[in-house]
Amino acid sequence: LAVGSIIVAPGFKPYDPNFIEGDYGYNRMANVVTSLEFERILSASGPFQGQILRPSDGHHPVKVAWIQCVGSRKPEICKDYCSSVCCMYATKQAIIAREHDARIQPAIFYMDIRAFGKGFERYYQSAKEKFGVRYVKNMPTPMVRELANGNLVLEYTDDNGKKNYEEFDMLVLSVGLEPSASTKPLAEKLGIELDRFGFCKTDELKPGMTSRPGVYVCGVFNAPMDIPESVQNASSAAYLASKEIATARGTLVVQKKYPQETDVRGQEPRIGVFICRCGTNIARVVDVPGIAEYAKSLPNVVYADEAIYACSTDTQAKMIDLIKKHNLNRMVVASCSPRTHEPLFQDTCREAGLNKFLFEMANIRDQCSWVHATHMPEATDKARDLVRMAVARAGTLEPLYQSPAPLTRTGVVIGGGVAGMVAALGLAEQGFESVLVERTEELGGNLRDIYYTHEKNSDPQALLADLKKQVSRESKIKVYTGAEVKNIAGYVGNYKSTIRTKKGDVDYEHGIVIVATGGKEYKPHGEYLYGKSDKVVTQHKMEELIGRGELDATKLRSVVMIQCVGSREEPNMYCSRVCCTHAVKNALKLKEANPDINVYVLYRDIRTYAMRELVYEEARKQGVLFIKYELAQKPEVTDEDGKLKVKVYDPVIRDELLIPADMLVLSAAIRPQDDAAVLGSTLKVPLNQDRFFMEAHMKLRPLDFVNEGMFLCGLAHAPKFVSESIAQARGAVSRAVTILSQPYLMTGGVVSVVDEDKCVACLTCVRACPFGVPKFGPRNAVVIESAACQGCGICASVCPRKAISVQHYKDGQVVAKSAVLCV
Repeated sequence: LAVGSIIVAPGFKPYDPNFIEGDYGYNRMANVVTSLEFERILSASGPFQGQILRPSDGHHPVKVAWIQCVGSRKPEICKDYCSSVCCMYATKQAIIAREHDARIQPAIFYMDIRAFGKGFERYYQSAKEKFGVRYVKNMPTPMVRELANGNLVLEYTDDNGKKNYEEFDMLVLSVGLEPSASTKPLAEKLGIELDRFGFCKTDELKPGMTSRPGVYVCGVFNAPMDIPESVQNASSAAYLASKEIATARGTLVVQKKYPQETDVRGQEPRIGVFICRCGTNIARVVDVPGIAEYAKSLPNVVYADEAIYACSTDTQAKMIDLIKKHNLNRMVVASCSPRTHEPLFQDTCREAGLNKFLFEMANIRDQCSWVHATHMPEATDKARDLVRMAVARAGTLEPLYQSPAPLTRTGVVIGGGVAGMVAALGLAEQGFESVLVERTEELGGNLRDIYYTHEKNSDPQALLADLKKQVSRESKIKVYTGAEVKNIAGYVGNYKSTIRTKKGDVDYEHGIVIVATGGKEYKPHGEYLYGKSDKVVTQHKMEELIGRGELDATKLRSVVMIQCVGSREEPNMYCSRVCCTHAVKNALKLKEANPDINVYVLYRDIRTYAMRELVYEEARKQGVLFIKYELAQKPEVTDEDGKLKVKVYDPVIRDELLIPADMLVLSAAIRPQDDAAVLGSTLKVPLNQDRFFMEAHMKLRPLDFVNEGMFLCGLAHAPKFVSESIAQARGAVSRAVTILSQPYLMTGGVVSVVDEDKCVACLTCVRACPFGVPKFGPRNAVVIESAACQGCGICASVCPRKAISVQHYKDGQVVAKSAVLCV
């Protein structure tokens, strides 16, 4: 193959507990399984068809223990790093186990719970409060005792220092991630360097770039990471690889060919129904075989059957064959959410020669099995109703067609921090012009306050200077500082923004929007004497003092750092992700300047994930003291004649400590920008409950907004490191280019249509549309641009003359569905 660039994504392999003989009895005791094996046990296609049974005797376990960090955070076996994902997958498995069987009593033994991702902290709290998952901050000894009945006895020390022996029915080892053996010869062939663990070596401020130009890396081979981050990472790698060959874009594209569409006009409906088990997501609650049998009795249904996974490649091929075999002209799939899977099934229809709009979906997972998990008979009844309604509507569906529309191949990037500058430069490197809008008078955002990273030889200030220089020299980027987006109208491919600048308003037409508005450091006035004592500063301020050489650490004897200030408690129940590493890197800088200084870090959980664990390990070696505190027993700070004292309860010695402090450093939370809601309203995009912008789908579309043509990156999305903001910005560019590089956009389909003969131009729809699409037209009637219409149907619902109808959701189609609800 002759290629312009290479992306390396060989993945990982789970750690093998057999690596250490006697590691918690794995392979010697039948009821000790790895987390991956337990994942299979939970699966409908697993060894017990989705039932949670013990491997030894097939009995239902009641007490199940998870042991964290098996094959991670262990320098003695050269696995110093944190695998990043284990805490959350153990939490997920414990929750699912409880959903499968309410009798199960999950217990998770851990060192630190690292729920650092977006929404993870709330999920962790939900596991404890809603599902009763027990978290035990202790690591049992690896010598497990097996009883005659197959039960397992763990030995550990409780919070009071007392040795405990606890019996469990099953033991799950949360194994870490490691590179497979095949990656070493692969790296040698590609000429790229690996680190001492076998992961690909990259620079902190050059994420995704290997030691060899033109070869890029993504996923776990880069460093341990979860699915959302892997997807973002992959988009970033795609950007890096494609920028090298941007001039050749489209030259080797082959359009997918579909068979000629079958004309079904005038034919009686012949409906095929497929009921998905979705593993156990649906089947453990809903009687899937019974629903499939019921579907056969419904009017116009010619064929009905069940599938383990309707979205699998095998099932898709089977559907195509069945459509042809039974001459089906409508298809219904009862499975999960149409938001994620409807395009897949529509494409299946096209491959079988059916118009893709002759498809209907019943969501019996999200709307049924998930929300009625404890009411199985009622859930089956509801699923039966949903399928009956879907079949009734399917019989009324008509073929619809889309048409090509031109697009504007430029972009607007909102926010001039590191993410915004990288995004604007990325668009330019891909050949597209953009406008970079920054509200302050200077580019750089939070990067202006970062002087060093946890990695040696990384220079954020040099990166900042380089980015600013590149932006100023790039002819394809127009920069507006002291400006903001005042208004935006239009639709994907054809937006028009009004930008308020110092010299007046500027109108700009563009095809996409990238939101990179950043975040800000929380100023904890009223907490821990912040604002009352000049000896109390935030981590950012401490970094600034160190970075600018304004702090003489040799004059300090004791520095105390308090973590999670403004994070991980209501109303801000999220982890700010960077604070633990921030504290550790500052502590090491202080130790470097003054080895005799005492540095105390008061923490709730240390969340130095992935390779950042090595920095935490180094801090402990250098004598930094870490003291855990609980939310219910926060540290107390007093100022006695200008001398700070910090009182904290130490769970190790089970007594209070009174620590004198020359300086107190607060690891303050990252907050979203104050006007995020205003911008969200302008762009008509949602925010989550923590007021960060919300992506379309956490795993499938982590960089997209629900609105087509709008993307997000950086701190506007959630707290993250500079390297992660850079990767996200590149990923957002990659997503944007999928639109900008198209010759045209397909419009139409599920859109609103106006009957001009009925329209009286009352403008009710104009006032009601949240997207501002309906306009008063030249023929004294409202005009709706199909390319801009989102198909929400609000205009049709408020029209007093019934002059507006939504294609694919006409009154007759909706009525047909609702009419059979109470049959």
